[in-house]
Amino acid sequence: MTRGYMGKILRVDLSRNELKDEPLDENLARQFIGGYGIGARIIFSEQKAGVEPLGPDNILGILTGMFTGTQAISGTRFTVVGKSPLTGGWGDANSGGYFGAYLKYAGYDAVLFTGISEKPVYLFIDNGKAELRDAAHLWGKDTYQTEDTLKSELGRDVAVACIGQSGEKLSRIASIIHDHGHAAARSGLGAVMGSKRLKAVAVKGKMKVPVADEKRTKELRKKYLGELRGALDSLGKFGTTFVTVSSAESGDSPVKNWGGVAAIDFPDAEPIGADSVKAYWSKRTTCYLCPIGCRAILKEGTGEYKYQAGSHRPEYETIAIFGTNCLNNNIESIIKANDICNRYGIDTISAGAIIAFAIECYENGLINKADTDGIEMTWGNHKAIVAMTEKLAKREGFGDILADGVKLAAQKIGKGADKYAIHIHGQELPAHNPAAGFQLATTYITNATPARHTQGSEEHHIDGLLPKYNKQSFSGRGQVYKKGSNFQHFLMCSGMCLFVYNSLPHVDAVTEFARAVTGWDITTDELVVTGERIGNIRQAFNIREGINPLQYEISGRILGKPAPKEGPLAGVTVDEDTMVREYLAAMDWDRKTARPSNKKLKELGLEDVAQELRS
Repeated sequence: MTRGYMGKILRVDLSRNELKDEPLDENLARQFIGGYGIGARIIFSEQKAGVEPLGPDNILGILTGMFTGTQAISGTRFTVVGKSPLTGGWGDANSGGYFGAYLKYAGYDAVLFTGISEKPVYLFIDNGKAELRDAAHLWGKDTYQTEDTLKSELGRDVAVACIGQSGEKLSRIASIIHDHGHAAARSGLGAVMGSKRLKAVAVKGKMKVPVADEKRTKELRKKYLGELRGALDSLGKFGTTFVTVSSAESGDSPVKNWGGVAAIDFPDAEPIGADSVKAYWSKRTTCYLCPIGCRAILKEGTGEYKYQAGSHRPEYETIAIFGTNCLNNNIESIIKANDICNRYGIDTISAGAIIAFAIECYENGLINKADTDGIEMTWGNHKAIVAMTEKLAKREGFGDILADGVKLAAQKIGKGADKYAIHIHGQELPAHNPAAGFQLATTYITNATPARHTQGSEEHHIDGLLPKYNKQSFSGRGQVYKKGSNFQHFLMCSGMCLFVYNSLPHVDAVTEFARAVTGWDITTDELVVTGERIGNIRQAFNIREGINPLQYEISGRILGKPAPKEGPLAGVTVDEDTMVREYLAAMDWDRKTARPSNKKLKELGLEDVAQELRS
């Protein structure tokens, strides 16, 4: 088996209580790398179109990458995959921490679940031995309680990924939590886990991940550690909170449910800046073998909002979405909202977006205090924001209306509420404005998991491989975006952290690590093509499900339509039509359906996919 992999996949049929090992095919690993690459290849081949996301036939996968658990710089990541209950299309969620490395130490590259258990269970893997165990005593517990209980029963050297009560209650924005606050958050895959009555996956082991050239891998690690000084000065000191104020001032952060301007509606962003957040720290923490350490845990909450010591610091996305987007500058309330989401297992991006949506509905008379259980949902009302976040997480009262995302909430409220529901095909947007970074419009619309900011790229040191282009123009970006996003698909599937990659001096550093870890005689160009293959099979999954991204109804607010009259983005309207059209042409995807061409699929070795889409 290729180095960098354990060479084994675990299949779990929850309906039959059956577990089976199967070898990881080397060609599959080389062509699809890991993470959502291998996940998409397997699920496209084995799962029929039209399955119910919360039904027994939806395959739920947890997959690592080639770098996960190795000495390659920042091999921390793993990915959860499945059909999303939020969008009805391809879903995946990426996360760091320790769980991915521990899964490989336990002997597996991936675990794939089918079926639905008759009763709550958890999967325990111990040094290559796997079994399903009763989880009745865990059902109803939050994620922290679940992890602590399993560690007390199985040992402190176990890593636990689990759902909280939101996943149990099938909230379509539910996440999967591990390491007391690391989240595989997007696509609503915590609900898929809950639908299968799978409370947790616990892994432990001491198996070593085989590496082709361990000496070379360590040499590369030492070489590139010295290149991370910039990241250590920013991410290492403050995490992503170092950009909260500058992003608000530049127009990158959403304001007032994407309808406002920070300078006018939220002039005092400083209370949610990095220095203010740092006052609540207990200590910095790190993901597996990460040299940056951009995470932090907090002291016990002693102010207006109480939370236990050890809560994770909220990061940029959470602070912006519960802060500027809700006109809320009370940092303690944001910390509390973050803690609620982590404990109950909820995507903070979606939760904050839903709260802002509810506030705007309230402001415009679509809902009132009688609807919201007596909570006065007004802008900046931090007490109301925290109270409704808890109701959402518990699916109590009006929170039950909100718990499945803004798209379904708007349908339930009616009265034109869809006007205020900011999403793309059901997925709430992250806290980055396409008018401040034009390529995001292409990403949000054309990526198989819509409204995502981490799976498309024009920038970073991939630029060295790209033709020159005018970054201020909407035209001429198609080939640039194609190459950048295809490489990023590879990266996201490899197990390497995007933050660390962005801090490396050049893209070939990643290729050097790939050669040392796997032993493959591989080039950067091959990695770009591999990413293209992964991007195409994810897109094919959605096409087979009848999803056409060119038919998405998208709020003009996120594209500057009409253009803002004031602020840093005054006069900016995003020409997404031009960018998307040029990207489709570069990818050889149909300009009306976004279907990959037969020629392109065959070039990538996906003849069976081409045949499937023709039938």
